[in-house]
Amino acid sequence: MLQKLVIRNYAIIDHLTIEPDAHLNTVTGETGAGKSIILGALSLILGERADTSVLINKNEKSVVEGYFDVSNNDVFKHALTEAELDNEAQCIIRREISTNGKSRAFVNDTPVTLNLLNKLTSLLVDLHQQFDHLALETDNFQVEALDAISNTIAAAENYRKLYYKHKSIKQKLADNRERQAQWQKEADYKQYLLDELVQAAFKNEEIEQADQQLKQMSHSERIVSVLQTARQLLEEGEQPLVNELKRINQQLQSITDVMPEIKPLQERISSAWAELKDIAGELEHEEGKVMLDPAVMEELLQRVDLGNKLLKKHGANTTAELITLQQKLEEELKATMDVNEAIEKLAKEEGAVYKELITEAEKLSAQRKKALPQFIKKINELLVLVGMPNARFDVRLENVPPSAHGTDQIQFLLDANKSGQFQLLQKAASGGEMSRIMLCIKSLTAKALHLPTLIFDEVDTGISGEAARQVGLLLRELSQYHQVICITHQPQVAGRGTRHFYVYKEADKNERLSTKVKVLQADERVLAIARMIGGEQPSEAAISNAKELVN
Repeated sequence: MLQKLVIRNYAIIDHLTIEPDAHLNTVTGETGAGKSIILGALSLILGERADTSVLINKNEKSVVEGYFDVSNNDVFKHALTEAELDNEAQCIIRREISTNGKSRAFVNDTPVTLNLLNKLTSLLVDLHQQFDHLALETDNFQVEALDAISNTIAAAENYRKLYYKHKSIKQKLADNRERQAQWQKEADYKQYLLDELVQAAFKNEEIEQADQQLKQMSHSERIVSVLQTARQLLEEGEQPLVNELKRINQQLQSITDVMPEIKPLQERISSAWAELKDIAGELEHEEGKVMLDPAVMEELLQRVDLGNKLLKKHGANTTAELITLQQKLEEELKATMDVNEAIEKLAKEEGAVYKELITEAEKLSAQRKKALPQFIKKINELLVLVGMPNARFDVRLENVPPSAHGTDQIQFLLDANKSGQFQLLQKAASGGEMSRIMLCIKSLTAKALHLPTLIFDEVDTGISGEAARQVGLLLRELSQYHQVICITHQPQVAGRGTRHFYVYKEADKNERLSTKVKVLQADERVLAIARMIGGEQPSEAAISNAKELVN
């Protein structure tokens, strides 16, 4: 609900504040007083394009602010959350036009694009201007209106959940089939690569170890010669180092009782002797490991050659990378089998859900068709009351493939002059007729549908008398469930308002005219409505008539 509208430096508006109530707000005033200008300012915060020609004072920016109570508007709050905007009980929407012509929009002080602003405010304000047929450009409004009348809103919501469930499954199925097709193209080649790696059957670090072993075997004679020479120096020959150290150790040990301070040196010699003896044994062991078998060398050479070939082929550097690649190929080929199973499962699920979806769609369509004659009858009765006695309203239902709204394509039709030729409502109705038809439809659906603030711009154009009275009654009835703002020239409509705004021009000390707005009290309302009936100097009869309308 719109709590407050503040306009500064816009066209002939210097500064004004409008605070509508929660029900029917009527706006009256002389032609040219500025009612359309107020609507133009309001359109700015609804996402309309800005025009710098509206700036009165070229040295100051133009600002329009709307304060909305959104505490009960769950759809709007969800839209705020999706847009990552602050979500509070009151939403402040601001539009600024700077002196250089640039325009900026804000939602709760956060800058937003015009597209986002338009999307958000469409959930807050429904502006019915003449020649505004936007509500009928899509099926949404027609479907929602018919569901409200046929009491199928809950059934439609259940169907919609099922529809999106089916859509989600269908998308998963399509994704898996695309993945399957892509994998199938690569599966044969991947299987070839895997078979090659499996057949090679490399163990961890095998290529590196085999390569190192080959290097050793190719230098085996030199290695054995070095190992033997070292061992001989330690344990064999005329004066082996191990034996000499052992002798030195024994000699030092024989004098430790008379020269105790030599004991640490003797122990170090003993330790060195033991270490060299141990090294000699290990040299002998390593000498025994050196292989000279040509058959083993040939086998190692083949393994290294195969390994290097596969490393080069796969752009790998180590045996570990080849083993990791083998595991990856195994997983990918297993995933191909898994996706086949997933497709089979999803296909069965999609079929079952689609069958359920069609069943629910048929039930929903049957309920809509059952309620249709009464809906058409009521609209036609209301059209007579609001001054369209020659108009005939009809609804066309056509069966279409399942969509978010069911399997019904719903189109509102109008024969404006009993010609027997029905056309789409948005093509057949004039601006004033469209506003009245929309008023009739919304008055029937008011209890069932959550609607934003409804603004009607001169919905009563071209009618008077009883038709104007009926329009006033419909607006008042609609305002029991929704906030309504109506710009009107008809006293029968103005008298139904729960709050009456009067728009007028006033000159300042420099004789510059600006638009002002004031809320009329009871006596002021009577006088204003009497002037709408009988002119600037209303008669007693006009005043009496005005009192009757207000009361």
